Amino acid sequence: MRGQFLGRYPEFARAAFLRSASALEQLPAGGAETAFAGRSNAGKSSALNAITRPGIARVSKTPGRTQLLNLFTLGSDDLRLVDLPGYGYARVPANARAAWAEVIVRYLERRTELRGLVLMVDIRRGLAAADTELMALWGPRPLHIVLTKSDKIGRGPARDALKTLVAAQPQVSAQLFSALNGDGVETLRKQLTDWLT
Repeated sequence: MRGQFLGRYPEFARAAFLRSASALEQLPAGGAETAFAGRSNAGKSSALNAITRPGIARVSKTPGRTQLLNLFTLGSDDLRLVDLPGYGYARVPANARAAWAEVIVRYLERRTELRGLVLMVDIRRGLAAADTELMALWGPRPLHIVLTKSDKIGRGPARDALKTLVAAQPQVSAQLFSALNGDGVETLRKQLTDWLT
């Protein structure tokens, strides 16, 4: 199934790391982007690897390692995925957390190339206060919530968690996702493609 879907959306197979940036001024102008946000260890890097190519995004067992805006192209420099710094990890120094938060806020508020936001949420933990704050900041713009690590709790509980989330947040789209077994990969690629093109 993975190969068949990549045939329909070959740009994901051609994904490549573009650059890391610590400020908006370092980002390329023009084109279209979608961004991945979420708490540290929510599975952003694993999801990026699952929908593109294994190893394209660095995965760490230590939360808080993504400290910059990491940009990836999808077959063209004009189509980009952006991995935002994770938030909510207590062992990161307070001044570093504040700096990351400022970069995220400025990016979401000012980046005109941004077409949609993917919010990654560990299904075992649900929406945290920081997630809802981010959603409030993002406002009515296109938002897609991805409940990651759905394989950890079983199909029935995972479906129940998704149903509960959709009932509580009817204004956004949402899905289940597992980087381990590939569940939801096709759905996420389609959502990103719809936004970017």
